Amino acid sequence: MFRKTSFQDELSLYFKARFTLICIITAEEERLLKEIAEACRQTEKPVYSWDIADGFVALTENTGRVERPAKDPITALETILRMNQEVVFVLKDFHLLWEKNPQVVRKVKNVAQALKQSRKNIIVTSCRALIPEELKDQVHVLEFEPPDFNGMKEILETFTRIPNIRINLTDLGKEKLAKSALGLTANQAQRVFSKAIVQKGSLDEEDIDLVMREKKNIIRESGALEFFAVTETINEIGGLDVLKQWLREREICFTQKAADYGLALPKGLLLVGIPGTGKSLTAKVVSGLWRQPLVRLDMGAVFGSLVGQSEENIRRALRLAETVSPCVLWIDEVEKGMADSGGDSGTSSRVFSTLLSWMQDKRKPVFVVCTANDISRIPPEFSRAGRFDATFFLDLPTARERREIFQVHLLKRRPVIEVFDLDPLVAASEGFVGSEIEQSIVAAMVRAFNDGGREVTTDDILHVLNSREEVVPLSSSQRDKIGHLRRWLLEGRARSASFPEASFALKQKVNVPDFAAAPHLEL
Repeated sequence: MFRKTSFQDELSLYFKARFTLICIITAEEERLLKEIAEACRQTEKPVYSWDIADGFVALTENTGRVERPAKDPITALETILRMNQEVVFVLKDFHLLWEKNPQVVRKVKNVAQALKQSRKNIIVTSCRALIPEELKDQVHVLEFEPPDFNGMKEILETFTRIPNIRINLTDLGKEKLAKSALGLTANQAQRVFSKAIVQKGSLDEEDIDLVMREKKNIIRESGALEFFAVTETINEIGGLDVLKQWLREREICFTQKAADYGLALPKGLLLVGIPGTGKSLTAKVVSGLWRQPLVRLDMGAVFGSLVGQSEENIRRALRLAETVSPCVLWIDEVEKGMADSGGDSGTSSRVFSTLLSWMQDKRKPVFVVCTANDISRIPPEFSRAGRFDATFFLDLPTARERREIFQVHLLKRRPVIEVFDLDPLVAASEGFVGSEIEQSIVAAMVRAFNDGGREVTTDDILHVLNSREEVVPLSSSQRDKIGHLRRWLLEGRARSASFPEASFALKQKVNVPDFAAAPHLEL
C-alpha cells in the first residue's frame, strides 16, 4: 500500500477547492506522478498525463482512454475543455511549449478561465519556476520537496529486500544513513545506495561518506555554489574574543538536548568591517567548529542574461544549500548582489527579495554567514533584527590582537616562535589588518630566501613593515571608508567582535564626526 503523504493531502485539498491550474516545480517527475496518481485514487478522480511524445496516457486503473489523439498542445487543451468528467490532467514539460509559443499561453489562459466552475484540474510539471506573466494570476505554484526522512527510509528499505545483498546496518545505522541522504532526490539516493552496493557488496554506516561525496558533486554542478573542505580551527583566529565566545556558546544549540529544551537552531551571522580582518576566515571556522559542511554562494555567478534566469539561479542555489543541510552557507561580500543601478530592469532587487524571503522562511538547518565590506550598499531590511542572530563589526586589530595574529602565522611557518621578538613587530604593525600581517611575514620569508636561503628573522619582518613597499595598510589608503564602517558600531547596529563594551568605550574617546580621523585608535 502506498503511504499517504502530506503532499497528497495538499493536492486533494486543491482538487476540492477547484484550483484549475497548478504548476508543480520538480526534477522528480517519476515520483511526482506516483504521488498524483495516489491522491487521485483516494479522491476517486480519473487522471491522465499528457506529453508531446505520447499524447494522453491513463495513470490510474479507473481512468479510461482518450480516443482522439492529441500530439500538439493546442489540440490537447481543446480535448481537456471538451471532456465532461471530473478529471485531473498532468501536462508534462508544458513549460517548454508555453515559453516558445504565445498562442499556447493564450490557450492555457482561455481554458483555465473556462474551467473555473468545473471539477477539472490541470497540473503542469516543470523543473523551472518560469511562469509567463500572462498566467501568474491563473496558476498556483507548488514546490515538490525531495523525500522526507520517512520517504528516504522507504527507499533504503527497498534495498534490504533485494536477495544476496548484505545490509550491515542496525536500526540506528539505517536512521543515520537515511538522514545523511536527506535533500537528495529519490533517483539520486537510489543511485548512491546502488553505487555503495556495487563497490562493496553491502550497505553500512561507512556509506555516509559516499552520500556526502554525492552531495558535493551536486553542489559542484550548480555553478553558483562551491563546496569548501575546511581545515581551519578557531585557534587560527587572532583576537575577536567576543565573536569566538559567541560561536562556542551556540555550538550546543545543535544538540538534541537543546532541541528538547526548546532552543531554536541559530539562523546566521552578518559580519561587517574592514577587508582583511578575518570575516572570511570566521565563516570557515564556524564550519569547522560546528562540524558542518561549508558551502560558498557566489552572488556574481547567480546573475544570468536571460529574463528570469537570475531569479531561478538563486532559487536553485538555495535549494541545493538545503540539500546538503545541516550546513554553513557562506555569502561573501553580500553587498555585491544588492546594487541596483536601475539598468538591470530590477533583476538585482528580485534576487535580493528572493534571498530575503528564503532567509526569513527557511526551515532547513542552514546557518548563513554573510560578510560585507561596503555597508553603504546594504539595505536596512537586510540587517534588521531577527534576520540574523547577531551582527558583528570587525575593526583594525589592537596591539594584543596583532600579537596573537603574529603568533598564529609564525607558528604556521616556523616551529620555534621564541626566536622572534614580537614587541617591535606589534608596534611596527599598528594599522595593519590580519591579512596584511600575514603578507608581511610571507614577504620577509621571500627576502630571506633570496638572501642565500637563510632563516627569516625579526629584522626581515620589521624591514617589510617599516618600508611599506610590498604591503600598504588599508588604514592608510582607505581612512574615510574605515571611519564610515565604524559608524555602524557607534550607532548600535553591530556588536564589536573584540570587546563586550567597545561601542561605549569608543564613544567616550572620540565623537562621531572625528571617528574617521582616528583609524589607529587603540582600546
